Amino acid sequence: QVQVVESGGGLVQPGGSLRLSCAASGSIFSITAMRWYRQAPGKQRELVAHITSGGRTNYADSVRGRFTISMDNAKNTVYLQMDSLKPEDTAVYYCHVNQAGNVGQWGQGTQVTVSS
Repeated sequence: QVQVVESGGGLVQPGGSLRLSCAASGSIFSITAMRWYRQAPGKQRELVAHITSGGRTNYADSVRGRFTISMDNAKNTVYLQMDSLKPEDTAVYYCHVNQAGNVGQWGQGTQVTVSS
């Protein structure tokens, strides 16, 4: 079984920064990609950023240029550096870990609130 634990959420003012972390542990055999999603109240969960084990990244248009995803393969950990935060970035942020054979695991989520 794989455990996925996010951390780093909180309350920040508009224009501020936060860094989210997501660590995977347990039955890790071959991580192929790690992703950050978010879900705001009353909205569907959306993909924010994606990184492959080879380091290829992709971002939602709404966060490109403000958010940076990175991964430490040795620690099975993915980070999301969020800069120039806006109130519309307020959401629960979820980490998803994908392993070979399309085996996936979600984390429990971490709340990010951008408000003055």
